[in-house]
Amino acid sequence: MDIDAFTAVHAKEWDRLAELTRRRRLDGAEADELVRLYQAVATHLSTARSAAPDPAVVTRLSELLVRARAKIAGSHEPAWRGVVRFAMVTAPAALYRIRWWAHAVTAAALVVAVITGVNVATDPEALRAMGTPSFQEQYVEQAFAEYYDPGAGFAGVVWTNNFWIAWQCIGGGITGFFPLYVLWQNAVTVGSIGGMMAAHGELDTFLTLIAPHGLLELTAIFVAGAAGLRFFWSWIDPGPLRRSTSLAREGRALITVAISLTVALGVSGLVEGFVTGSSMFWWLKIVIGAIALAAFWAYVYVLGGRAVRDGETGDLSADEAGAYAVTAG
Repeated sequence: MDIDAFTAVHAKEWDRLAELTRRRRLDGAEADELVRLYQAVATHLSTARSAAPDPAVVTRLSELLVRARAKIAGSHEPAWRGVVRFAMVTAPAALYRIRWWAHAVTAAALVVAVITGVNVATDPEALRAMGTPSFQEQYVEQAFAEYYDPGAGFAGVVWTNNFWIAWQCIGGGITGFFPLYVLWQNAVTVGSIGGMMAAHGELDTFLTLIAPHGLLELTAIFVAGAAGLRFFWSWIDPGPLRRSTSLAREGRALITVAISLTVALGVSGLVEGFVTGSSMFWWLKIVIGAIALAAFWAYVYVLGGRAVRDGETGDLSADEAGAYAVTAG
């Protein structure tokens, strides 16, 4: 094939396609012409590559087709719009869908913590299991309060630790028992420490130091546990979906929850690092913690409720996730 003759024959079509790709707006006829020329030039490129692979012609047509394909497909939304949508729609929807699981986990964990604390505070044998009298005295009178050392470094350490606990609940959700184990350990530990502090007459110190950050921090851990258990339940009871589809849908929403809780734990870490151990009035510290918790649940119920009513689930969009195969249930 004579590449020069081939170029001369089709040059007007190539130039016309290039002109259309440069235009900001196209009417209906021009849009149809763009698609037709795109198909034609794609055939020209295939012919040029097979019959006369001239590098200059192949490069020209390839670049032209890339621009035309982008024009036909349309531009993507700016990345910041995706971030805003995730924060204002996808994340709160995913959290809203597991709200009752989160409330149930919270109630159960608090019951375990209170029972454990009362047992340690009232049973001498349980109190002795917490350590030697000298260890307990040193911990209650010094170590517990000194742990909350104000500063960015401490906030970072706290965030990392809580992040790891939350991701254990989420990552081990498929097993069913692992989130329960992590939640149980967390509730027993908090309750035991509170009971030991109460036994030594320092329950007020315990509550005023743990409440500012603990309101949001523990809530985030409970929500993580709830998300893990909900993921496990989607395998046990997939509803009208196949188990693989149900797990995939909940797994994607689970990642959304994990990212959301990472932010929430970052906020609680800042409170713990800069408020809990500060010289503020104790009541002001608790008020700050309560505001952080209220903001979290307002975010879930207001934005999440609205998003779910609009059909959001916290999953990817239908175009991104694909269609669901419904089975007889």
